[in-house]
Amino acid sequence: MPTRRTILEVLMGGGALAAAGCASSGGPDPAAAWRNPGAGERDPRRWALAHAILAPNPHNRQPWLVDLPGTDEIVFYADTTRLLPATDPPNRQITLGCGAFLELLDLAARERGLRADITLWPQGEPQPVLDARPVAHVRLVADGAVQPDPLFRQITARHTSREPYDLASPPAANDLARVVAAAPSPLTAAAVTDKTGVERLIDIGSRGFAREMTTAAAAQESARLTRIGPAEIARHRDGIALKGPFLEGMAAIGLLTRETMGDPTSFATRSAIDMFGKTIAATPAFVWLKGPDNSRATQIASGRAYARMHLTATALGLSMQPWSMTLQEFPEMAELYRETQAALGASPQAPLQMLVRIGKAKPVEPAPRRGLAQHIRA
Repeated sequence: MPTRRTILEVLMGGGALAAAGCASSGGPDPAAAWRNPGAGERDPRRWALAHAILAPNPHNRQPWLVDLPGTDEIVFYADTTRLLPATDPPNRQITLGCGAFLELLDLAARERGLRADITLWPQGEPQPVLDARPVAHVRLVADGAVQPDPLFRQITARHTSREPYDLASPPAANDLARVVAAAPSPLTAAAVTDKTGVERLIDIGSRGFAREMTTAAAAQESARLTRIGPAEIARHRDGIALKGPFLEGMAAIGLLTRETMGDPTSFATRSAIDMFGKTIAATPAFVWLKGPDNSRATQIASGRAYARMHLTATALGLSMQPWSMTLQEFPEMAELYRETQAALGASPQAPLQMLVRIGKAKPVEPAPRRGLAQHIRA
């Protein structure tokens, strides 16, 4: 049975590490969309959309499609080919990502002096899963009363950090209060900073990650969406990006593959659980968000609120990472789902929509993006 030590000896002693570390993508730049989004676009809709596609979203699926009828309209759809049926059966997390998209679209429109008139679910709210009906109809209207929102400036700086957070320098109480205040009524948000509460959420989340990684369908779904090394990341520009000498070296010698990641008993799975636990232990605080119900409208509002909370955190020099494992609604997670809801006073009728770790961390690279053209249908 290989150990971490023997793997390191193989990597350091052979050519796998050097080859992996020197690999170039040879494909499109997966971070290009983050640099000067919308540059050269004359249509204000396309300019705003170039910012909207930088929104946070589950598993980096980027599940957004739009039509551009007329001169000022956007018809926005969830891309039903990019759902997460194993880990997000009711498409709640995908809907949150659609809400975040709409919030960034609105911020970008304001920057151009445009009011985004958003009508949600113009053909009806889809239940129990998303379908081909539009999420929203948007009309951009010139309005002299519209003021730019300072959060717009944080769009290209906002990135999800999965790194250890600085336990010696936790977020200041007033900064956490500003992040929480970014969620508008009737949503409710709060921070968890007491040692007992934080440790309890770390424990629940760690068990949730292990449960996800050892549930075959969930693990295989994530494995299919994992991109290993610069070439795969550049080719797909979505999903879960893994790179770096150690991980690419493991891939080069066959220890890190989609097959081993999808195998609950593999060394890759056990190593991921171990490394995740050590990283996540470095979490000084959490913030959570819930609404008055679990309707699609509340899910959209929660996605919009989370985008504002994360942009606010970015402006304050704080990092965030959704702690979504035990909010997932597949059967094997049900017990931990109930435990998480109970821990924070939520209910099945008005469940938590977001649970997020927050703290100070070193800068991280932006998540890959497929580019605006991939999201426009007509």
